[in-house]
Amino acid sequence: MTRRQFIAMLGSGAAAWPVVARAQQSDRMRRIGALMGGDENDAQLNARLSEFMKGLAELGWRDGRNLQIDVRWGGADADRMRMSAKELVALQPDVILAQGTAPTAALQRETRTIPIVFAGAADPVGDGFVASLARPDGNITGFINIEPEMGGKWLQLLTEIALRIKRVAIMFNPDTAPGGGSYYLLSIEAAARSLKVEPIVTPVHSDAEITTAMVSLGREPGAGIVVMTDPFMVVHRRPIISLAARYNVPAVYANIIFARDGGLLSYGSDRVESFRRLASYVSRVLRGEKPADLPVQLPTKFEMAVNVRTAKALGLTVPQSILLRADEVIE
Repeated sequence: MTRRQFIAMLGSGAAAWPVVARAQQSDRMRRIGALMGGDENDAQLNARLSEFMKGLAELGWRDGRNLQIDVRWGGADADRMRMSAKELVALQPDVILAQGTAPTAALQRETRTIPIVFAGAADPVGDGFVASLARPDGNITGFINIEPEMGGKWLQLLTEIALRIKRVAIMFNPDTAPGGGSYYLLSIEAAARSLKVEPIVTPVHSDAEITTAMVSLGREPGAGIVVMTDPFMVVHRRPIISLAARYNVPAVYANIIFARDGGLLSYGSDRVESFRRLASYVSRVLRGEKPADLPVQLPTKFEMAVNVRTAKALGLTVPQSILLRADEVIE
């Protein structure tokens, strides 16, 4: 055997060692916690969680074989979110999945050592989850779902489909929205100035406050709503959609599930795709990598949906420009 052949054989053997080590490591039972920001009966959120599990299975992690998964739900209640975070941290899992800004914040208050990988936190730097997107420098990393400039895009789309809008409510729950609601405000207000629309900051904490806001908007023509993305809005989407229809108020949403449930228009990142990508980061943490060394990832795929039936009910004609761009047209 020549020296070159020996080195080549040694190199190929060395390359195989990590694979063997990974296989052995994956056979050991590991534990994942998952804190979801919505309700346990939400079919869309369960679909995302299922996609995450499929992604893990493709990477060699199977529930009941080498993985145990504990799921908790925070709903739209801050106290329930805190209690669920405490429960998961007490289990001492190897890594915790956090779905959204509020769950990530609740988990961060409970631990600075257990790795946390978030899906859908909007402003991880501003919220203090990571030092920077490139170098998280702590026990948290993950995937952003929407950037702040999206706020202006929502308003632009709303005025494109509802031409007579003169004033727009920016609806959010300050307890659960990114940055207490401030994350998107600058881009929405800048777009409002450009489009000559009056922005009305509309914080809400309950169905009663949502109803009050809708009644006020419905009193005069030319009103619209931008519904921000946060767990409270998702959990309360059915009354929001129903009231918008009752008071004839066009609305745009950041999450496609609103349009599928009867909302007029949605534009945002593909949440299912982000959960699919999330599995790779959780797997890397399970195999020994640290969140501090895994850069925060930006969204790569966006989707628009328009509900033509809702548009007709509101007396609106969906322009061809939106129909051509829409990924999903709901008849």
